[in-house]
Amino acid sequence: MRILTAAGLPAMAVCAALTLCSRTAVAQAPPEEPPPPPPPSPETQPPAAAPVRYSVPFQLRPVTAQTSVRTDTSFGAYQNTLAQSGFAVVSELTGTWRVPGTESGPRTGLVPLVKFTVVNDSPPGTATGGFDFVNPLVGASYAFLLGSSFRASAFLGVTIPVGMGGGNTPSKGELDARTVGPVIRAGMDNPLFAVNDLSVIPGFDLAYVDHGFTLQLEATLCQLERVRGAEQQFEASKTAFVSGAHAGYFLTDFLSLGAEFHFQWWLNPPFAVQNHKPNTSYDLTSLSVGPRFFFQLGPAVSIRPGVAYTRGFDPPMTPKSFNDNIVQLDIPVVF
Repeated sequence: MRILTAAGLPAMAVCAALTLCSRTAVAQAPPEEPPPPPPPSPETQPPAAAPVRYSVPFQLRPVTAQTSVRTDTSFGAYQNTLAQSGFAVVSELTGTWRVPGTESGPRTGLVPLVKFTVVNDSPPGTATGGFDFVNPLVGASYAFLLGSSFRASAFLGVTIPVGMGGGNTPSKGELDARTVGPVIRAGMDNPLFAVNDLSVIPGFDLAYVDHGFTLQLEATLCQLERVRGAEQQFEASKTAFVSGAHAGYFLTDFLSLGAEFHFQWWLNPPFAVQNHKPNTSYDLTSLSVGPRFFFQLGPAVSIRPGVAYTRGFDPPMTPKSFNDNIVQLDIPVVF
């Protein structure tokens, strides 16, 4: 017994030491982290916020900053005093580019633009019609957010007076075309057809966009200064105030309906208006209504074609003058 006890004491001491070290190591070891929870299934994930749906106006400027190419064509049927029918077409091509790094929120930023416009008139009877490439427009807008679903955009543009049908000896057909053109655009683009004038065009837009509804207001001042054609155009300058209101509502994700009111007032009118020449007026009001569609062509490309019918309430758009009926086909492609 003494021999066993004496022999077993060292072994027992070693076992006790090993047991103590093992317990100390276990006590000092950091607790294991629990495994990460499994990712939630699509059924349990909260729905993503729907993008704000903006009803693009027919003739007002957009309040969103985007790179785009837009073709906008107005077809106008009209009559002369003998109830003979004529037909005119005004087509505009606009390119915009959003400058990277200028944005302050979604669809905001600085957007330079350029616009080219042509007009062709086929007048009634034996009158001389014609085709014109009228004044190009260059400019830029800056779109920004105001919070609480409000957006705004400031604009400044300049026309380049190189259009056809100007100077002291314009051809009869070119003069006819560029005279008819402003009416087919409901008075909203007068500086483009004033081919003898250099025009400076500042403007501002304000819009409420939420819940599939858009309400937008626009105000623009057009200052036109004659730079050529003094023998043909007697007034040295003209000033016009142009405004509009657009209301649009999305019936579905791909279809909206819009109504747009236009108003143009001559603050410093041409002599023909000032002298109350027949079929002229200090003001020109019109209303456009129609649908617009939305199609996504790719991750960053969409097309938003719209069709609108326009009717005027003042000469020369009314039935008592030329009885204009205008259909607009507008196709913006956004990148």
